[in-house]
Amino acid sequence: GKYPFVEMGSSKDVKVGQWCVATGHPGGYEKGRQPVVRFGRVLQADDGVITSDCTLVGGDSGGPLFDMDGRVIGINSRIAGPLNANMHVPVNTYHDTWDRLAAADAWGNMPGNTPVLGVQGEQETKEARIAKVFTDSPAHSAGVKVGDVVLEFDGKPIDEFATLARLVADRSPGDKVKLLVQRGSDKIELSVTLGRRSE
Repeated sequence: GKYPFVEMGSSKDVKVGQWCVATGHPGGYEKGRQPVVRFGRVLQADDGVITSDCTLVGGDSGGPLFDMDGRVIGINSRIAGPLNANMHVPVNTYHDTWDRLAAADAWGNMPGNTPVLGVQGEQETKEARIAKVFTDSPAHSAGVKVGDVVLEFDGKPIDEFATLARLVADRSPGDKVKLLVQRGSDKIELSVTLGRRSE
């Protein structure tokens, strides 16, 4: 349309250590003042969050995070005192959920109503390999075992444990979902009813 815009990049391509630029309105919007520009580096990047050491303060939330080619790679989200606590929503989140956002869909859960699967992932692998299954958890009841690699969650492909955690968080306690896991050379489909996390 008639509104000015900038190109959106891909947060999948963001690398730890790369330079980035953040803009915003520290302390809140002031008429006549141009957005403040800060340089920094990416400290962490995955499907769920980008963390940078750009110097940000309250009021900068909602501003864009750019790569050095001027493409938006994230949106300033959580602003805190320590430099390494500045978090940005990866731009791919908007690519992946745009239809739901445009339809005014609501998802996520209120405190006290957090869904739980009951597993921990291995730290030293990119795939969603299960390192621990909690006793009496929904995963335990469904037959998930240590060493299983989760390939799909309710038909959606899983490339790493963070993706599995994000998809679980988007559901509600009591939801029934299908898990496709790799166990040795076998692919096994399991049915699991998500539980409610004890707060």
